[in-house]
Amino acid sequence: MPNWLDWYNSLEKPSWTPEPSTIGLIWQILYPVILVTFGFVFVQAIRKKLPWKVALPFAINLVANVIFTPIQFGLRNLPLAAVDILVVWATIIWMMLAVWKHYKWVAVAQVPYFIWVSIATVLQLSITWWNWGMPE
Repeated sequence: MPNWLDWYNSLEKPSWTPEPSTIGLIWQILYPVILVTFGFVFVQAIRKKLPWKVALPFAINLVANVIFTPIQFGLRNLPLAAVDILVVWATIIWMMLAVWKHYKWVAVAQVPYFIWVSIATVLQLSITWWNWGMPE
């Protein structure tokens, strides 16, 4: 079985697909924002200054985000990775709406994350379509 990078490079992808190193750099920029904002939301929920229902989409998003890489590159399951990234994308919208009336800055801080995941979602759906289950 080829390593994950050889496998990924063998897939059909759109011409605008970023290099893996660019994708990694974008996540290195986003993860600190995610850490601070998600951490803030969870701490506020623990302190009962924020309802747990507001923290719920953050928790779901975190789990879906963390399991994407093992699904995509470990299992190499493109359809499941496509479903997972749709969950990540949808929960970002849910997070922003849920937290808006409590902490607007947390919602606004998700905008770069939402933009990147929107691009990544289109990319993942394209890769899935071109490499799995596409009619001959």
